[in-house]
Amino acid sequence: MTTGKINVSVENIFPLIKKFLYNDHEIFLRELVSNGTDATLKLKHLTSIGEAKVEYGNPIIEVKIDKEGKKLHIIDQGLGMTADEVEKYINQVAFSGAEEFLDKYKDSAKDSGIIGHFGLGFYSAFMVAEKVEIITKSFKDEPAAHWTCDGSPEFSLTAHDKTDRGTEIILHIAEDSLEFLEEFKIRELLNKYNKFMPIPIKFGTKKETLPLPDGAAEDAKPEEIEVDNIINNPNPAWTKQPVDLTDEDYKKFYHELYPMQFEEPLFNIHLNVDYPFNLTGILYFPKMSADLQMQKDKIQLYQNQVYVTDNVEGIVPEFLGMLKGVIDSPDIPLNVSRSGLQADSNVKKISNYITRKVADKLKALFNENREDFEKKWNDIKIVLEYGMLSEPKFYEKAGDFVLYPSVDDKYYTLAELKDAIKENQTDKDGKLVVLYASNKESQHGYIEIAKEKGYEVLVLDSPIVSHLIQKLEGDNEKMTFTRVDSDHIDNLIKKEETQISKLSDDEKENLKTVVEAIVPKPTYSVQMEALDSNAAPFIITQPEFMRRMKEMSQTGGGGMFGMGNMPEMYNLVVNTNSELATTILKNEDKSAQESLVKQALDLAKISQGLLKGEELTAFVKRSFELIK
Repeated sequence: MTTGKINVSVENIFPLIKKFLYNDHEIFLRELVSNGTDATLKLKHLTSIGEAKVEYGNPIIEVKIDKEGKKLHIIDQGLGMTADEVEKYINQVAFSGAEEFLDKYKDSAKDSGIIGHFGLGFYSAFMVAEKVEIITKSFKDEPAAHWTCDGSPEFSLTAHDKTDRGTEIILHIAEDSLEFLEEFKIRELLNKYNKFMPIPIKFGTKKETLPLPDGAAEDAKPEEIEVDNIINNPNPAWTKQPVDLTDEDYKKFYHELYPMQFEEPLFNIHLNVDYPFNLTGILYFPKMSADLQMQKDKIQLYQNQVYVTDNVEGIVPEFLGMLKGVIDSPDIPLNVSRSGLQADSNVKKISNYITRKVADKLKALFNENREDFEKKWNDIKIVLEYGMLSEPKFYEKAGDFVLYPSVDDKYYTLAELKDAIKENQTDKDGKLVVLYASNKESQHGYIEIAKEKGYEVLVLDSPIVSHLIQKLEGDNEKMTFTRVDSDHIDNLIKKEETQISKLSDDEKENLKTVVEAIVPKPTYSVQMEALDSNAAPFIITQPEFMRRMKEMSQTGGGGMFGMGNMPEMYNLVVNTNSELATTILKNEDKSAQESLVKQALDLAKISQGLLKGEELTAFVKRSFELIK
């Protein structure tokens, strides 16, 4: 029997591990199963190159609960350890066996999938266990070893009668961690962290019904047998080549990743690169909502099929954080708890690669089936528009596939849009004026006015459209965007003909004085305009610049302008060619005149969604009085 002290630099290494090294105690199971996987993959590699003269077979990792004995067992059939190796790899904290193995076999082991990096993973066991045992038998022809430690630097190492190859870790679960003796808890952790480990993981057994043989009697009952319950999928879709997968395979894997997601993904992007770094994965475009925050943290990060985190900030470009799927790379540097990223040049390269790959895929989808791409546009546009704002490399490629839909369901690229509107939508400076609606329903009246004039109106209704417009205008000097209900329709754009007012200049001044005395100041700036007689008598517009700055301040861009609390300011355009304008002007009853103006103003407010609360109640009451 050997006894001694574990070679650590401080006496209280275990309390430090328990309190600080790992901020999430549950990852102990991930680390121990990962160690078992490493041991198995190492053996597979050594047998493949002839250094291990043993039969590899079909090894599994088994996790067992002994609730009565308050023990948790993790058993592998890997290469095992000799007593000397236990001394070297277990008693010298932070000496990494995986690192040494990779260094020794760095050329032949390049693609062996060895997971371990830090040598501290085993000691995470002491976060939940008051005592840990290792019973291990090497693939070499040497006696088995039995190591025991109670959480202090003291250990014992004795011979053991174990005859089968591999390692068994026995955790004597501490009183404050008894939840890890519950079957549902262990199943939850295995599903979370080890669902796609490359070695089959057994957790309990399940009943399986055998098919009846040919010619069996009608009343024969099928036989039920107990079989291993393999809880993981060792060969997930992202580890395969795209040519070996069908659309159905991709959809099936999507629902394996997200069992509670019932909608099908719109399409997927398979990532597969081995130079200048290793990275595989599958990204899915789900249907998107306008809530950017709710969509984030849906991509899962793996390292050689070991789950690490769903916080992929820094690895995946921010705008793609709204997608779903998997990224797996052994080249992503992690700290000892596998839960955070360190600064590394590979990270930026990976992010740039993913950006380029996604852009290329979108362009291909657009070119291959534009009609289908247009049908999916509303479900993916928020991601692409966000990408244009946040990733310069994506913005450079976006012109090939980003679409600008019209209110009549026509879809333009930016280049196509410029050609479509260049004839009749220019301002006095020769700029192309792109009219757009942010809400087809509430801005319907304004859209109709614009369409009557022969103008093309786009639908740009995402919450970040104001920011996107600023960028597009900055990069296209001869183009300006104006919302369809802003102060553009008769001032900004050149008209082929000018409406003649039915009212004289003096009458228009008198009417303006009457209206200004009734409408609230300074919220409304009253303007007299000679519009078509069929147009609405009162039209509320908003100065384009002020409205856009206000929108930007509400979506995170206003702080830099100091416009977080901008006042509401509108233009009230009075159509001097409307019958109502003449009626108001000619009416000598001041009370009736005031009622007409208030009613017309409220109707204009309704068209803009501005009538609420007490004002809406008063409008309804006044309307009923009028129809009496």
